Amino acid sequence: MPERRPGEVLVRLARACLNHVDLYLCNGGTGITHALPQTLGVDGAGEVAECDPGESLLKTGDKVVLYPALTCGRCEFCLRGDVILCTRVRILGEQRDGTMAEYITVPAANCLAIPEGWSLDEAAGLPTAYLTAWRMVVTRGEVGPSDRVLIHGIGGGVSLAALQIAKMHGATVIVTSAHDEKLEKAKTIGADHIINYAREDVLARVMDLTGKRGVDVVVENVGEKTWSVSLRALVRGGRIVLCGATSGGAPAADLQRLFIRQLQVLGVTLANPGEFRDMIRAFTANGIRPIVDSRYPLDQVPQALERLSAGRQFGKVVIEID
Repeated sequence: MPERRPGEVLVRLARACLNHVDLYLCNGGTGITHALPQTLGVDGAGEVAECDPGESLLKTGDKVVLYPALTCGRCEFCLRGDVILCTRVRILGEQRDGTMAEYITVPAANCLAIPEGWSLDEAAGLPTAYLTAWRMVVTRGEVGPSDRVLIHGIGGGVSLAALQIAKMHGATVIVTSAHDEKLEKAKTIGADHIINYAREDVLARVMDLTGKRGVDVVVENVGEKTWSVSLRALVRGGRIVLCGATSGGAPAADLQRLFIRQLQVLGVTLANPGEFRDMIRAFTANGIRPIVDSRYPLDQVPQALERLSAGRQFGKVVIEID
């Protein structure tokens, strides 16, 4: 049982969700400061088991979803309100033990109420994929009704979240996948155009669909395999919002294209608590909920990781704790 300190909340976890960082940590986690043994899990939802007697916003039994970043509150980035850039940030499941456990302690400010009527599965899917996608599409990408957006690898958590959020903001969205089934499912949740990259030239199709203009925003989390297409698919002054590099992190930069066409490359990892609250309010108002692919019990995490590794999922892979 973790020891709760003043100002913290003891949360009885009910659900966790998998993310590619869990696979990365299983394969060594180079570049992420951690010490073994390490409890995985960035995303989590459950109920308050214990909190300070004077806590005014939470009480025992409240259903909560966890904001996964623990920050210092004192560095220049925290003081200016961009806490996700904190110089001493610690992420659940990365720099400290995470959510694939029965209990966890977090600061009270890291607990947000689960919207009325949402399942625990849906709530647990919010923090990493949806929060990252919100910052990519809304905060950094500034996607609006006139924009055309290209999203690679539909079916993954961030890509699906970006599709839902971009459509909520009125954009025209093009998605890619090697799986026809995933592409057809994407159409049912709003994708305007679908491209099977296993048998179609993605760049040629994008240019055809946009009248050779290109797209305003590319949602990029693949890396080396898609980077050249992402750059070439952009209209002049267009924006790549980047949150991952699952196929490799050292593509050719194509610097001449970047400066001649005045392209923007915007990196994103998670988002701020205020963005989390804004997203939940917007989802509630617009009837949007996270898409859940499957659920595995805690003792089948290896099988769940295999599903994620093989790319068979369409939505979030949930781990049932209780």
